[in-house]
Amino acid sequence: MRCEFLAGFLLLFSISSKGAVSGDGSIIWGALGHDINLTIPNFQVTDTDEVRWEKGRKLVARLKKEVKPFLLSEAFEIVTNETLQIKNLKRDDNGTYNVIVYGANGSSKLQKAFHLRILERVSKPDVYWACSNTTLTCEAKKGTDLELKLFQGKTLLTSLHQKSISHTWTDQNVPFKCSAKNKVSEESITVTVRCPEKELHFYVIVGACAGGVLLVVLGALLVFCVCKRKKKNRRRKDEELEIKAPRMSSMERGPKPHSTPAAASQNPVVSQAPPPPGHHLQTPGPRPLPPSHRTREQQQRKKPPPSGTQAYQQKGPPLPRPRVQPKPPCRGGEDAPLPPPN
Repeated sequence: MRCEFLAGFLLLFSISSKGAVSGDGSIIWGALGHDINLTIPNFQVTDTDEVRWEKGRKLVARLKKEVKPFLLSEAFEIVTNETLQIKNLKRDDNGTYNVIVYGANGSSKLQKAFHLRILERVSKPDVYWACSNTTLTCEAKKGTDLELKLFQGKTLLTSLHQKSISHTWTDQNVPFKCSAKNKVSEESITVTVRCPEKELHFYVIVGACAGGVLLVVLGALLVFCVCKRKKKNRRRKDEELEIKAPRMSSMERGPKPHSTPAAASQNPVVSQAPPPPGHHLQTPGPRPLPPSHRTREQQQRKKPPPSGTQAYQQKGPPLPRPRVQPKPPCRGGEDAPLPPPN
C-alpha cells in the first residue's frame, strides 16, 4: 500500500515539474487574414483536466469535462484538448496568449505563453529590366518585414530588407531569380533577360536622331534671332541717316552772306562788273536832275543829324547809299548842257 502511494506521488511530481519547466515563452508568427493553431507541445490533456486560454488577463476560451466550452467570440475555437485555433487573423490579434492546465484536484499541471505576431504575406515579385542601361529591378508590392534576394544562376547578387532592389548586369545569358520572404510566406520568380543587339542599336539610333533634330531646331532658331536682330539694327541706322541727311545739307549750305554797304562802297568794281561796250545801262528810277537841282539836293543832304530819339531808333548796320549812276548820252539836243561862257 505504501509502495503504490509512493509510486503515485512520484508520477504526480514529475508531471507538475514538467509543466513548471515549460513556462518559457516562444514567438509564434501568424499570417494576416489566415487561421493559426496554438498547440501545447509535448503534453497530453486528460478528460479530468481543465484547460484555460487567456490573452493577457482576459479569458478567451475554457475547456472542462461535463461543462460547455467557453469561447469569447467566433474567432476562437478549441480544436483538440491541446489546441486553440484563431480564425482570420487581424492585426489586433497580436499579443501574448497563456495556456494553463489544471488537474482534477485543482493544482496547476502546466503553464505556457505564446507570443503571437501578425505579418502580411509577401506577394510574388515583379521583375522588369531596361536594355538601354542594362539594369534589372525586382519589386514586391506586399509583405511585412520582407527580405528580397536576387540570384543569377546559383550566385547571390543582392540581399536587402526592402521592397525593391536593382542590379546592373554584365551577362544576360544566365537567368535571374528573385525571391521575397518573411516569417510567414515566401515567393519567387525566375526570368531570362532578352535584349537583342538590334534593339539596343535601335534605341541608340533613335536617341541620336532626336538629339540631332533638336540641335538643328536650336541652330535655326539662333540664326533666325540673329538675322532679325541685324535687320532691326540696320533699319534703325537707315532711319537715323534719313533724319540726319536734311540737317547735314542745311549745315553745309549755311546762312547766305549779306553784302554790307561798306564793302560795296569800298569795292564797287568787285560788286558789279562793268557793262560790256555798246551796252546802255538802264536803271529804274527818276532821271538825273539838272545841275541847279543837284546843288539843292546836296545842300539838303548836309543837314544836321537827326535828334537823339531818332538816332537811338536807328540800330544795326548803316543803310546803303545810292550809287552814282553814269550820265546817259544826250539825245538830239534834248536836255543838252549849256555851252560854257566865253
